[in-house]
Amino acid sequence: MSENTHTQQHPGYGLYILVWAGLVGLTTITVALAGFNLAGLTVVTALAIAIVKSLLVTNYFMHVKTDSPVFRVFIFVCIAIFIVVIVLTFFDLTYRFPLK
Repeated sequence: MSENTHTQQHPGYGLYILVWAGLVGLTTITVALAGFNLAGLTVVTALAIAIVKSLLVTNYFMHVKTDSPVFRVFIFVCIAIFIVVIVLTFFDLTYRFPLK
């Protein structure tokens, strides 16, 4: 019978509190950013902040950083498929209803 032992150390509560504080700070920046008129950069900046927040949640709160690399591959494949579907949808909408 094989014994399943985990030798990886999970981060302590202090790191979780720091990540949570970072998430709260990034959310505050996103809300404050909505009040400024940055033209086209508003959406790009909000999406960049959202990507950073999702990476923090995925790596620390979902423990992907300390799990097996197989999970990272699964997540990467899911994100790649999602991006392909979104891009194909935008191409379909662009060519179906051309701008006049």
